[in-house]
Amino acid sequence: MMATPESVNAPNLGVGDQIVLEAAGIWKEYRRGLPTRRRSFPVLKGVDLSLTSGEIVGLVGENGAGKSTLMKILVGALQADAGTVQRTDRFGYCPQVPVLYERLRCDEHLELFGAAYGMSRSELSSSTEKLYEDLDFARFAQTRVEELSGGTRSKLNLAIAMMHDPALLCLDEPYAGFDWDTYQRFWDLTSRRRNAGASLLIISHFIADEERFDRIYDLVDGRAVQR
Repeated sequence: MMATPESVNAPNLGVGDQIVLEAAGIWKEYRRGLPTRRRSFPVLKGVDLSLTSGEIVGLVGENGAGKSTLMKILVGALQADAGTVQRTDRFGYCPQVPVLYERLRCDEHLELFGAAYGMSRSELSSSTEKLYEDLDFARFAQTRVEELSGGTRSKLNLAIAMMHDPALLCLDEPYAGFDWDTYQRFWDLTSRRRNAGASLLIISHFIADEERFDRIYDLVDGRAVQR
């Protein structure tokens, strides 16, 4: 029987060579079929992955390779069958599919999540104004999610993950719905975050601009292989 995975918050990680995320031996399998004839299908087979402060790391894999499964395990949204995860307690997570409330406005989302993050009114106001500017969607502040395009939903999804200035950002296909201008804005914003000491793990099914990353891993046969 496999060991129960552990998830530990690493406190007070700062700029430099501090580890903000370290995963070791992550294993995950799914069981399919009828109860009497179920078979196990391993998706992750001992993934090792680490990020230090102030770097951008990419994780690339084909559809079905287990990228989103791994991301959910790293942020604590899914339990692994075995392995350990240590991470800073100051992290943000941008899921591949935006988790938004259809009848709430953009500004209401940011207020709601700002309260959940424990942000003060002044911190919330400053962060919201900056993200609206950086991602160019201030004109939708009073618009309900049900009226937004897919690209603007993705902007709001990303803003929610970034608004509390986390030391670690875990982004699952963050720019899939962006146009070219927003794609460039995304990289300007993430580069500034990295230069300020934050770390970013970006999952994608392909990477066009390898020079933007400090390291890239390929998820192959259930393992993360550094290029």
